[in-house]
Amino acid sequence: MRTHLSILAAAGVMLAAAGASAQPVQLSAMAQLGKDMFFDRSLSGSGAMSCATCHDPAHHFAPANDQAVQIGGPYLSEPGIRATPSLTYRSFTPTFSVGPADEASEAGDATPMAAANGAVSGGPAGPLGAAPPATGKSGTDNAANMVPRGGMFWDGRVDTLQDQALGPLMSPFEMANPDIATLAEKVRKGYGDRIAQLAGRNVLDDPQALVGEAGFAIARYQIEDPVFHPFNSRYDDYLAGKATLSEQEMRGLKVYEDRNRGNCADCHPNKPAADGTPPLFTDFQYEALGAPRNSAIPANADPKYFDLGICGPMRDDDYAKQKENCGLFKTPSLRNAASRGVFFHNGVFHSLEDVMHFYAERNTNPARFYPKAGDGAVLAYDDMPMEYRGNIDVIDPPFNRKAGDKPALNDQDIADLVAFLKTLTDK
Repeated sequence: MRTHLSILAAAGVMLAAAGASAQPVQLSAMAQLGKDMFFDRSLSGSGAMSCATCHDPAHHFAPANDQAVQIGGPYLSEPGIRATPSLTYRSFTPTFSVGPADEASEAGDATPMAAANGAVSGGPAGPLGAAPPATGKSGTDNAANMVPRGGMFWDGRVDTLQDQALGPLMSPFEMANPDIATLAEKVRKGYGDRIAQLAGRNVLDDPQALVGEAGFAIARYQIEDPVFHPFNSRYDDYLAGKATLSEQEMRGLKVYEDRNRGNCADCHPNKPAADGTPPLFTDFQYEALGAPRNSAIPANADPKYFDLGICGPMRDDDYAKQKENCGLFKTPSLRNAASRGVFFHNGVFHSLEDVMHFYAERNTNPARFYPKAGDGAVLAYDDMPMEYRGNIDVIDPPFNRKAGDKPALNDQDIADLVAFLKTLTDK
């Protein structure tokens, strides 16, 4: 099976300029094959679901609805367990790794997260807003600043667009093919001659290789077609000197970059990279934010069930067994965020305003977001087992406030931030 990660990544960089021009491009034969597969419902177990069902081109390759999770499976009756992200700009995602934080790699002078919370031992957290351990950004212990970074999906469990494309095809609650042989037969029936012309007829006799070629073709489509990485938002025009921002949008940009208020650029860098690539608005690192539990996800009806990001349930490698990774999810790009219907890995919020209030008031007014026990106590961090709550970020502004403190952002700051974030929507 081919992965060609370096080729895919290089193509993504080269095609950024093509995306910016918004001109039609001639796709390679392999990419055209992948495009046809992307919209082909017959490749699903139900016969009624394609990649585009959940990654709608009209919605920046994200869901067209505001459901926390999408519904799939062989009878279109199985709910997922995580919010479906956009596929735009995915070709720039680095492979999953854990290593020292590299500030030089983060455009816009954005500093790394607090060791992606990997410095914390995983013991029970103290009171909301309690002083964090003496590790993280300001620490000097290199071991404390080991940062998970990159990989596909919310948990980084695969490294390439090819493998990412195959994930939903085999997922029981997405396109729900029961096994590789079944999917290979569908690919052979619909695309066998075209694949044989591109990869040789021998591949038709090897189900694993045939499915691998299908995934590679879908990846080529995402790499070659600029619609996946147009870089044509109004903020891109602003950076290129072709547009101006309104007074409110400029105020929002200042809040975004202010380390003591929004501090957004810390994890979502907003300046071009050293090689000239426009900002991707993510450092690809991982964080535990303590998002409230979402009762709209059927799996959450089981009080013993927890989605722990890198620690599973979708990931089961050595990294998933390390307590410091539990509850950490990859930082998404903020490009096209204003067009999304749900936010965070569990889709618990439905507007940018709600997200901003959570960032500003999670610690200062936790009762706004979390349920209460019978005695009135706020059940903060209710979607994280107690043993992993030490991984939750209480270091980086605006999360460094304590209960009763003045929030880092006021209503005007939030309105200005949202106005700025709307400039990141592609045309």
